[in-house]
Amino acid sequence: MKYIILVGDGMADHPCDALHGKTPLEVAHTPHMDGLASKGIIGRVRLTPPGYPPGSDVTQLTLLGYDPVKYYTGRSPLEAASMGVDLDEDDVAYRCNLVTLTRNGKYITDKLYGDALMDDYSGGHVGTEEARLLIMALDKEIGGDDFRFYPGVSYRHLFIWHEGEVDVKCTPPHDITGRAIGEYLPRGKGKDKLLEIMNLAIPVLASHPVNKARTERGEKMANSIWLWGQGKRPSMETFYERYGLRGSMIAAVDLTRGIGKYAGFDIIDVPGATGYIDTNYEGKGEYALKELSTKDIVYVHVEAPDEAGHNGDLHGKIKAIEEIDKKIVGPIKEYMKDKIPFRMLILCDHLTPLDLRTHSPEPVPFILYDSTKEGNRDVAYTEKDAQKSSILIEDGTRLIEALVKPSTLEI
Repeated sequence: MKYIILVGDGMADHPCDALHGKTPLEVAHTPHMDGLASKGIIGRVRLTPPGYPPGSDVTQLTLLGYDPVKYYTGRSPLEAASMGVDLDEDDVAYRCNLVTLTRNGKYITDKLYGDALMDDYSGGHVGTEEARLLIMALDKEIGGDDFRFYPGVSYRHLFIWHEGEVDVKCTPPHDITGRAIGEYLPRGKGKDKLLEIMNLAIPVLASHPVNKARTERGEKMANSIWLWGQGKRPSMETFYERYGLRGSMIAAVDLTRGIGKYAGFDIIDVPGATGYIDTNYEGKGEYALKELSTKDIVYVHVEAPDEAGHNGDLHGKIKAIEEIDKKIVGPIKEYMKDKIPFRMLILCDHLTPLDLRTHSPEPVPFILYDSTKEGNRDVAYTEKDAQKSSILIEDGTRLIEALVKPSTLEI
């Protein structure tokens, strides 16, 4: 038996006025996911435990069976693992977004102002190579024994504070798009040092040739950093130690890749995988099948629907869902059919509703399909059909056992 987990990050949504009360999942053309739903099990699972934010760091740990109450220490330590940055016991890792901040319609160039707006949480989706030059400049000008900057992918980077503070209240920048930043700046123990670093970064970024070239091309300037998602290094058993299965992780974003590293998965690079709507969907499907030839389980993560949700991009979200169905689900299903018995779990890790443009914690719809036990029901992979199902798994850590140990869990 082979096992496949496909996570369409943020796929599920609320009913949209622009879609006459339907969701992107309902209107998207998804014959392959709908077919698996009709022949398998459809239901809902709560991946965000009470008291935790509905972020992918929490929900994807839950999905893999790691209880966040025990294993969650913060988002950025997971990203650090993906980036190959080893954390000392007293290091605190922070996610460092390159963002666009404006004030009275103009870019800020000297320091933070409370009435400045979070114009873009992604710095205009700055390219990876441009971002690397910006982050390296910050490390050169601001970094030292106590602070280091490490470049990641696009706008997502890493800030390490040696012997730093972890109990700071920080807000994800994608939660405050279009809002004044004043009430969302770091607060609590350690806030002054973080604000100092953020202020020091602004003139370095504003004067950098990369940003000057971006403005000349009519692109947004990545003129500030935003620090959040902090935590220390976690300690986790591997997935093989827990379930006896060897696996691979296919993902473009460092957060998911970091979870995979801690879980002991092989991390697979797919050419053209961007973590955005232009990602190489087809390549992710092809590499998933390649990994299944030697591994027991493959975990495929696609960030695109989540990015579209954060951007309020209705048509982009529908397109991303359709691309997942056509270029990943379909080829995997057709290749595996009648060749190798397999079980496939398809779901999102949280909702990213277009009306909110951020994550939402309610239970998410899932499909659990077993090629050896096909049924036949009149359902599709939609929030509405999942809601009609009698299956609601409140403890999300149990879902993985429904996939890999079906006899141990009755759903």
